[in-house]
Amino acid sequence: MTRRIMHIDLDAFFVSVEQVLNPKLRGKPVVVGGRPDRRGVVAAASYEARAFGLHSGMPLATASRLCPQAIFIEGSFPKYRQASRKFMSILADFSPFLEPVSLDEAYLDATGFESIYGSTQQMAVKIKQQVSDELGLCASIGIASSKIVAKVASDLSKPDGLVEVAAGDERSFLAPLPIAKLPGVGKKTEQILKSLGIHAIGKLSIMPLSALKSHLGASGELLYLYANGIDNGEVEPTTAAKSISRETTFGQDTRDHSQLEATMRYLSERVGSELRQQGKPARCVTLKLRYADFTTITRRHTLGQASNTDQTIFDTGLKLLKRVQTQTKQPIRLIGIGVSSLVEPGRQLDMLDSSTERVTRLNRAIDRIRNKYGFTAIQTGRTMRLKDIFPTAKEGYTLHTPSLSR
Repeated sequence: MTRRIMHIDLDAFFVSVEQVLNPKLRGKPVVVGGRPDRRGVVAAASYEARAFGLHSGMPLATASRLCPQAIFIEGSFPKYRQASRKFMSILADFSPFLEPVSLDEAYLDATGFESIYGSTQQMAVKIKQQVSDELGLCASIGIASSKIVAKVASDLSKPDGLVEVAAGDERSFLAPLPIAKLPGVGKKTEQILKSLGIHAIGKLSIMPLSALKSHLGASGELLYLYANGIDNGEVEPTTAAKSISRETTFGQDTRDHSQLEATMRYLSERVGSELRQQGKPARCVTLKLRYADFTTITRRHTLGQASNTDQTIFDTGLKLLKRVQTQTKQPIRLIGIGVSSLVEPGRQLDMLDSSTERVTRLNRAIDRIRNKYGFTAIQTGRTMRLKDIFPTAKEGYTLHTPSLSR
């Protein structure tokens, strides 16, 4: 039986969710990512805004110059996460073989399930209709015998389209497309390939493998297979997260230690809350800093005993921060805190140390209050200072991009 793989991608996801919640935004140039008078980048742009050259990753100030009539929105990750869960739930009803890639896209193995709907294409039409009816969102879908070709097909079908590549037509479908359309070809790889006279995927598919490997290493062989429509990768259900992190960019570079502490405390609380939701402690804490000159560093510390308490995460991050600040006085542009090496619960408590158990119970009590009344319903003394820096909402402080990706 020939495999039938779908790649389903929601169009302009962040913006589309905002337009569902506020229909007055429909048909207008909308940008999610923050205010243009603040530092930050475009997280998503409506197709009306893209007509002016706006795109993800563009500085907000540049976006405002190109499209001064655009409507700029801070954005809210909790809204997008809720919409994403509903989207994935819809897809799971069509096939149990579902692999989420991000909040707004996923692979679906439809092999053997298409007969229920008449054909794979009719199944895709049904998915698009259900996503539209239940969520008010548009989905673009690519169908092929492999994940890589399905991904390219869905990209070409945007917005709100459906492209199916028949089995055996993969190579001819890819051949005329620019090499940048092939997943795995970034800007650097594109430059190398173009220097070799390779501008289309078809030319890449007939290049001597030895020449590609000499210029691109092991990735040369993989791109050669992709260019020929060969990808045996399975659709794999997502596994539990291996790490959790939160970060934010300041409106202005800062050396203010109390502001850095307050922000890191809040980020630590968000990370700790998510860890406890997963029911897992972590053994490693990582501090991330980006300086005014865009130099980015990370510092890690392995805990003696795995933990999921806010205080442990914060205390560890603070020690790392103080150590770094003795080495440089550069102003900081971005700060982040994360945990990794997540382990299964079940550690043995020290019978003589009741403080750990007290902190654990305190965190659980705080989680219950926040789940009922909102994250900012209860705050520590340090995070109160953030009220003068970031706007608040029930789900927490509205941090600047790139916190939207968390």
